Amino acid sequence: MLKNLLADGVAERMMLSYFTELLPSGPVADLGCGTGRVTAHLAATGLDVFGLDLTPGMIEVARAAYPGLRFDVGSIFDLDLKADSLAGALLWYSLVHTPRADLPAAFAEVHRVLQPGGHLVYAFKAGSDTYHLTSGYGHAIDLDVYLQEPADMAALLAETGFEEVARLVHAPEWGEKQSQAYLLVRK
Repeated sequence: MLKNLLADGVAERMMLSYFTELLPSGPVADLGCGTGRVTAHLAATGLDVFGLDLTPGMIEVARAAYPGLRFDVGSIFDLDLKADSLAGALLWYSLVHTPRADLPAAFAEVHRVLQPGGHLVYAFKAGSDTYHLTSGYGHAIDLDVYLQEPADMAALLAETGFEEVARLVHAPEWGEKQSQAYLLVRK
C-alpha cells in the first residue's frame, strides 16, 4: 500500500509549498482533483482553492470527505472559467492517462484561465514508457498510463507561453514504480 505522500513525501510537500509561496492573490483550481486530497491540503494553508474532476464518482468522494470545500465536475480541456481568472492551477497527476498528443490542448486551456503572473504546477510520472492498467483503485479498469520526459514537458509548456520556474525529478519512493516529476511554471 502506498503511504500518504503528503505526510511522508518530501518532494510533494516541497513543490506544493513552493507553489503556494509564489502565488499572486486569487482563486486556485486543483484540476483533475480526484478524491480531493491535494485540494484539502492547499485549503489548510489558507488558499482559496476548489477542485474539478471529470469523474462524477471522484467528485462525490471528495465532497463526502471534505464537505466544506468546493468540488465541481468538469473537463480540463474545456474549463468553465473566465480568461485570466485564476491565480494558480494544479495538474497533479491528472493527465497521466492522457496521450502526449492531447497535452498541448490541456496546457493551452490552463494558460487561458490563469491571470498574468499566475502559476501552474504540473506533476507527472517521469519516463518514456506507456503501460496498461486492468485493475486498480479497488476495481477493474481499462487505462493506459503515459510517462513523460521532463524536458519534453517543459518544452511543451514553454510553447504554450509558460515560463519555467522550477523542475524536480525524484527516484521512486514509498512503493512508486517509476520516477516522479514536477514542473512549476508561470504565465
